Amino acid sequence: MGVTDAGATVWLTGLPSAGKTTIARALADRLRGDGHRVEVLDGDEIREFLSAGLGFSREDRHTNVQRIGFVAELLASHGVKVLVPVIAPYADSREAVRKRHDARGTAYLEVHVATPLDVCSARDVKGLYARQAAGEISGLTGVDDPYEAPATPDLRIETQHHTVDDSAALLTALLVERGLS
Repeated sequence: MGVTDAGATVWLTGLPSAGKTTIARALADRLRGDGHRVEVLDGDEIREFLSAGLGFSREDRHTNVQRIGFVAELLASHGVKVLVPVIAPYADSREAVRKRHDARGTAYLEVHVATPLDVCSARDVKGLYARQAAGEISGLTGVDDPYEAPATPDLRIETQHHTVDDSAALLTALLVERGLS
């Protein structure tokens, strides 16, 4: 099967340290290896450059997600596979991004990286859970700030049961199934 030029946004949502970025980077490598144009819009990088000055209030989180969604749709509409490993804790924010894509006829897939809180806390890639437990930070998504898990994502990956390669393979299979790879 040949490579399709169709762009798409694949939004990976989940708790901090769920494995979103790790899976996105593994999928990006696979897709590039197959000849696709790919961009990863990492949440931390976006916060530094595109959303500098925003805090972590519900309104600021919504604004951040909408900005990322705008850039993702723009790239995807030009044939890029856009992988977005961003928490996006609120269902209405994610739904607004989906609607923007739908209105423009751009493919959008929501992937819930459904790693349990205890596994995320044990991984603690950035030390956020330890800092929250020590009282150094508050507003940690899924601990003392809400996370609204997707009710009906296009794919749910429970990373505690899958390797990174297995997770990327599940996503690749979804893209093939949807005619996007």
